[in-house]
Amino acid sequence: MELDLTPKLAQPMFEGDGGGYYTWSSSQMPVLAATNVGAGRLLLHPRGFALPHYADSSKIGYVIQGSDGVVGMVLPNTEQEVVLKVKQGDVLPVPIGSVSWWFNNGDSDLTIVFLGETSKALIPGQFTYFFLSGVIGVIGGFSTELTSKVYDLDKDEVQKLTKSQTGVLIVKLDETQTLPKPHMDMTKKLVYNIDAACTQNVVENAGLVKTLTEKGFPFIGEVGLSVIRVKLEPGAIKAPSYPATTTIQLIYIARGSGSIEIVGLNGERALDAQVKAGELLVVPQFYVVAKIAGEEGMES
Repeated sequence: MELDLTPKLAQPMFEGDGGGYYTWSSSQMPVLAATNVGAGRLLLHPRGFALPHYADSSKIGYVIQGSDGVVGMVLPNTEQEVVLKVKQGDVLPVPIGSVSWWFNNGDSDLTIVFLGETSKALIPGQFTYFFLSGVIGVIGGFSTELTSKVYDLDKDEVQKLTKSQTGVLIVKLDETQTLPKPHMDMTKKLVYNIDAACTQNVVENAGLVKTLTEKGFPFIGEVGLSVIRVKLEPGAIKAPSYPATTTIQLIYIARGSGSIEIVGLNGERALDAQVKAGELLVVPQFYVVAKIAGEEGMES
């Protein structure tokens, strides 16, 4: 089967005062469903708050921009919430079933791209989110009688619990609303700044490559994924390469622009395209990919 590997920009799923969520759907990019991978991008304006939710897929969040993000997370099979600080360059794994909320406590936008696998997802090739509160919150879907008995609340308290939050996915908190402060010790354990990490491969005036695996960051093993960050200087080339495992690569162009060529079966060129910041492309397993940076360089 011939796969369309054309790079695509994310499409808006939700936009509001607090920010927006943008996604690459399997209908827009069938190759996502064919390879069981998915991606999305979260944009939070200052004071933007993504309501508590969980998803049907394991993924990795990479902070593209922002200096003061706060993430609350309850990991699977735990009851204790951890509150983490994230900033540009940070990598944060999100195991399947984790409950999390995301908040921008800074003065500029916070942007996080999520990349992951969807082999257990309800819809192959994309993430499905379940919100605990808000207009589409799952708790509000149960009957008042059941919720009252489960949580030992009267009807007025149930109404407040299920109806007081009128937001959908992302809301904007006012200055009077406070959130728990980040636990810096847990942040050091669960968050890894790949931008600040030592480089494995660096060529003067050409670029660098950083690889993040479970060996260097044990928590990433919880999602079974790895990260490769590539930064190319203007005009630099990353030579053709492929992973020596049954690995599917999701490439997100974080900054800059350039061109990417991919060669697949029978030596046929599967892609020869110009790419720019914000675009996503998929490299099937064993396909060979090469990158050439444009005049402003390229980061992926």
